[in-house]
Amino acid sequence: MKIQERYDKIIEWFSSNMPVAETELHYGNTFQLLVAVILSAQCTDKRVNMITPALFEAFPTPEVMAAASPEAVLEYVKSVSYPNNKARHLVGMAKMLTEEFGGVVPSDTDLLQKLPGVGRKTANVIAAVAYNKEAMPVDTHVFRVSNRIGLTNNSKTPLETEKVLVRHIPGPLLPVAHHWLILHGRYVCRARKPDCLNCGISPWCKYYNSGKK
Repeated sequence: MKIQERYDKIIEWFSSNMPVAETELHYGNTFQLLVAVILSAQCTDKRVNMITPALFEAFPTPEVMAAASPEAVLEYVKSVSYPNNKARHLVGMAKMLTEEFGGVVPSDTDLLQKLPGVGRKTANVIAAVAYNKEAMPVDTHVFRVSNRIGLTNNSKTPLETEKVLVRHIPGPLLPVAHHWLILHGRYVCRARKPDCLNCGISPWCKYYNSGKK
């Protein structure tokens, strides 16, 4: 099967069976989304959603968070992975956001990556989710699933995966396509035990058709 045929069939299936696919992080505005995405690095969305209501109530705006100490923020985020680093990043992000961007989260991925705690994946998430830009965030699920089902050919890095996906997926679909792959990896194409028998895209999956399942 040619790779573009695989893309076309998989995109067609997701478009029909999962037309609406969204982040599972809870947020009320773009600043809250940015905070939640920073906290979600190497941490589950479920855990992040457990702590963000109290965090958002205590620090509702970039200005309020910028005036806080990392120690104060740490009290609200200590149950996530790498809480000390994330608390420092959140305060640093809020300060830069307030001082250099007027408290408004930028939509440009290069500008976003200037913020403490914001790497390429996080910047792409904000661009895609908050601003519906043609961006493809690659997290562990997207990276794993893309290689397994054959959308990429043993890509070695998230950036390599991103470039291949962007080349083959129509631009307007990128914001929803990354959610397709995340949710598929989270609930069906799981890392240790993929549920191939209940997978709608198995007819076009490289792993399934290799006989390794």
